[in-house]
Amino acid sequence: MIACCAEKTYAGTTIADLVSRGSVSRTTFYKLFTDRRDCFDAAVDLCIERIAATLAAASAGCDSPAEATRRATVAGLELLAAEPELALILGGDVLSVDPGLVDRYGRMLVPALQGMWTAAGEPPRKHSSPGIAFGRAQLLVFHEVAAGRAEQLPALVPDIVYLAIAPFAGHDEALRQARLAKGEPAVEAPV
Repeated sequence: MIACCAEKTYAGTTIADLVSRGSVSRTTFYKLFTDRRDCFDAAVDLCIERIAATLAAASAGCDSPAEATRRATVAGLELLAAEPELALILGGDVLSVDPGLVDRYGRMLVPALQGMWTAAGEPPRKHSSPGIAFGRAQLLVFHEVAAGRAEQLPALVPDIVYLAIAPFAGHDEALRQARLAKGEPAVEAPV
C-alpha cells in the first residue's frame, strides 16, 4: 500500500495494484484486510511506528529534551529523505482519505515532545502552540517531498528543530539548538 500510494496516490490505487505489488492473491488480501481502506489504515500505522521507532532511538540517552528533540529531528528527516513514501502517506494521502488520521500522527509526536520536557523536570512553558508548530513542520516536509525533492529534507533540519523546540523552551533555546543542528557554534541563551 505504501509504495502504491507513493506512486499512484490512495485514490488511484486499486486492489489489483495491491495484490500485484504484494505478490498475493485476492483471497489472501481479503484474509488480511477487509478492504482497501483497512489496508491503508494498516499502512498509516506502519508509517507511524517506523517514524516513532526512529525518533525514539535517536533521542535515547540525550542529556536534555532540547538535545533529544534536535537529534530526533535529524534522524526523522534523514529517514523521510531515504523513504519519502512515508511522508507522502502521512502528509498527503491521509488528508484526502481521512483528515482525522493526521491526529493519530500528531498525537504520537506532540505528547511525546511534551513528555520529554516534563520527564526532564522542565515542564513545557507553552511559548506557542505545539500543534501549530507540528502543522508547519509537516507542511515544510510535505512540500519538499511532493515536489520530488526528498533529498533536500536534511536542509530543513534547523527550521524543523526550531519549530519543535520553540513551543517548549522559547525562542532563544530553539535558536541555539537550530544553530547546533546546522553545524554552527551555539550561542548560549541568556539566563
